[in-house]
Amino acid sequence: MNGNDGHGHPRSTAQIGGHPIHPMLVQFPIVCFIGTLVTDFVYAQGANAGFATASRWLLVVGLVMGALAAFAGLTDFLGDKRIQGGDAVKHMLANVTAVVLEVVNLVLRLNNDAFIASTGVYISAVVVLILAYSGWMGGKLVYKHGIGVSDG
Repeated sequence: MNGNDGHGHPRSTAQIGGHPIHPMLVQFPIVCFIGTLVTDFVYAQGANAGFATASRWLLVVGLVMGALAAFAGLTDFLGDKRIQGGDAVKHMLANVTAVVLEVVNLVLRLNNDAFIASTGVYISAVVVLILAYSGWMGGKLVYKHGIGVSDG
């Protein structure tokens, strides 16, 4: 059954060989943003400036990969009306919030390593908590609503 005909599971619009792209990409920003928290914490404990540099690079890579994951997720969201429910909106808003916070986090630390220990580490921690919630919502989309689950 086709996911767009009102029967079966809602299908992922952005896919390769029948496999949804969004869940393939989301691991990258998640790992980068968790890595940012770890390197921020280590830097805030008095480690050398290499950890500040690592944090910035993790933020940059996480934001680029997050943009790609967001594009695939938005394509899925717009591709099947059944995906556009409350849990998908909660998932999307949590991710947008996390990305906006990380953009601010990156801009404020670009030429100011001291920001990492004073505020950046806390922003990174809040983002990781938001990602835990967003991941929970993403799991609900798959396991409860069957989004992207093959009918065949």
